[in-house]
Amino acid sequence: MAIVNTDLKQKTIKKAISLSGVGLHTGKNVTLTFKPSIANSGLAFRRVDLEGNPIIEADACYVTNTQRGTCLEKNGVMIQTSEHVLAALVGMDVDNALIELNASEPPIMDGSSKFFVEAIEKAGILELDAFREEYIVTDVISYTDEESGSEILVMPSKEYQITAMVDFGTKVLGTQNATLNKISDFKKDISNARTFSFLHEIEMLLEHGLIKGGDLNNAIVYVDKALSAETMEKLKIAFKKDSISIKPNGILDNLTLHHPNEAARHKLLDVLGDLALIGIRIKGKVIANKPGHFVNTQFAKKMSKIIKNERRNNVPNIDLNQPPLMDVMQIMAMLPHRQPFLLIDKVFELSENHVIATKNVTMNESFFAGHFPGAPVMPGVLIIEAMAQTGGVLVLNTVPDPENYLTFFMKMDNVKFKQKVMPGDTLIFKCSLITPIRRGICHMQGYAYANGKLCAEAELMAQISKVK
Repeated sequence: MAIVNTDLKQKTIKKAISLSGVGLHTGKNVTLTFKPSIANSGLAFRRVDLEGNPIIEADACYVTNTQRGTCLEKNGVMIQTSEHVLAALVGMDVDNALIELNASEPPIMDGSSKFFVEAIEKAGILELDAFREEYIVTDVISYTDEESGSEILVMPSKEYQITAMVDFGTKVLGTQNATLNKISDFKKDISNARTFSFLHEIEMLLEHGLIKGGDLNNAIVYVDKALSAETMEKLKIAFKKDSISIKPNGILDNLTLHHPNEAARHKLLDVLGDLALIGIRIKGKVIANKPGHFVNTQFAKKMSKIIKNERRNNVPNIDLNQPPLMDVMQIMAMLPHRQPFLLIDKVFELSENHVIATKNVTMNESFFAGHFPGAPVMPGVLIIEAMAQTGGVLVLNTVPDPENYLTFFMKMDNVKFKQKVMPGDTLIFKCSLITPIRRGICHMQGYAYANGKLCAEAELMAQISKVK
């Protein structure tokens, strides 16, 4: 497994765009507005109907209920049935967007992602000055729900693909499969697949007042039992129809299937939307057998946890015994730092987007005399300084005469220290660009590792300035 910075730019939408409708389960009128968002902000919902306009990030850790859709909750603020909107954004290759709602539930529209996709397309797609991260799957990861027999797994693949296999065990709707081989096919093949239900489920939901915004135009109803006169009358009232009948293919009338396997395609749509909660693009093939929101989101939580752990301990795979790309003399030809403040010894990798360097920490370091007597620990600020010097190599590599420049800190954000660094440790630093270098300004994510573990991390911003 590996988290990598791709050479693809992150994307958002060009302008805000709104659409209105009713919530399927609440029956309330709601307006949804897609808004552009900055790089690395991800996908998030904002409740503009509540005081303070609270934001709920599209994160698997906020999933609380999956009974009738995927519900997110943060600090008591809820978003219901998030999956169709999130599927549309992922399907349209959008990394960062803010979804504003004036109710707890997005409008159901026609029960698919079609109208959300059309809105995103109308708003336009904008490339941002930041590179997209991707999680490359190298081993099979799976989650099984023993109670339902549902299983979802991901295996290595050259791109993000999804196959959904459903078996409802009924005559009217048996075994169906659907596959998305490329995200770019989502609009054409998957986005218009509508939500569906069985008649016995509709009866229960109506009886308990749990489906208030539905009509025969936003939910396919498969008739899996005899339709009594009493049920027929209830459906007429609920759906505000003078008459209701059953089509030869076993669905209630007023709808024509977009695809023979529309149910499986919609299940695939749900999988795509639920897995957006992982929070990073996946390079792998997902196979979902009898998927549902519970198993989808449990798998998303498992993936999210694995990725967070790997992000913490994603030690660069370098051979410290091989000759470096740059030794200390070559580093001094580029950086202005000198002893006792030159804090990196070797550079092993250097590209347009990243750099990897090392420092061998010895007891001879001057700072150990006072930090601390009898218990030597490398000061955290010096770990960050060494990380910044590593980043300095990256930015100074962009100019023809680096010896004529100095590098100055502009900002440090999200600085965290995880492990102590002591004499005898070898520090490995990795810095990757968050945004492309412009006018000598470098914005990067830095990590420091020792003994196979993450020691420190920080977002750094620095600028080079010509002094000669």
